[in-house]
Amino acid sequence: MKIKTYIVDAFTSQAFKGNPAGVCVIENTLEDSLMLSIAKELGLSETAFVCKLDNKNNYSIRYFSPKMEMLLCGHATMASSKVIFTNDNTINKIHFKTIQNLELIITKSDEDIIMQFPVYETSPATFPKELIDALGLKSVKNSEYNKEYNILILEIEDSKILKDLKPNFEELYRSYNKIDGVSVTALSKQENYDFESRYFWPWSGTNEDPVTGGTHTFLAKYWSKRIGKTKMKSFQSSERTGFMEVEIIDDKNLTIKSNAKIIFEGNLII
Repeated sequence: MKIKTYIVDAFTSQAFKGNPAGVCVIENTLEDSLMLSIAKELGLSETAFVCKLDNKNNYSIRYFSPKMEMLLCGHATMASSKVIFTNDNTINKIHFKTIQNLELIITKSDEDIIMQFPVYETSPATFPKELIDALGLKSVKNSEYNKEYNILILEIEDSKILKDLKPNFEELYRSYNKIDGVSVTALSKQENYDFESRYFWPWSGTNEDPVTGGTHTFLAKYWSKRIGKTKMKSFQSSERTGFMEVEIIDDKNLTIKSNAKIIFEGNLII
């Protein structure tokens, strides 16, 4: 069996920046164990498996990290959209359906890809001191929690501190066993951005996800409340870096706009 497979750098317009995702275009449903094995083999933070459902640009999409299936993944959705739009330049809209039957509407506008995602809330949260020690933080301005992703959000004072973080991932993993990841965020000091973030998830994926669309389903609402904007530009200050523009449409929906670049395509032979 041959599976058409791509590696796509998402949330960037440059090769080797942003967040690389695997994209496997499949014709029939695969066993969960096989998809997990493929994700492990590719070794990227997520691999998406997309399957066309009909002739109306409706696709199923599932996401696997090297450790587990993920319910939703922003950068792998953008990567998959880039592949589909590139392979058929006559279309400008895609409908994805996730494992939770969540409908994702993706549109193309020139070189930009615009994803419609749900808006999620956060609530006040506590955390053990060992967690911030492992992250290398001395203080936290605010802490909240998102239940849909099981992610802790830590707001800190300075985006330079955020950029310079060098967590001890073994200690971070041991420090807390009730979350799947921690998103550290701060107001941006860069002229062209509103807020910045980094995402660490040794509990459920790789140590650090370079650029994370999924966390913006709640970071957008979080920062909108603080700075009074519904349209914001976000920068993820990982080593690879990446960017996106988020806009809250209503209480339930937002859009995430960015770009992606295909850097590899071939056949996975099983």
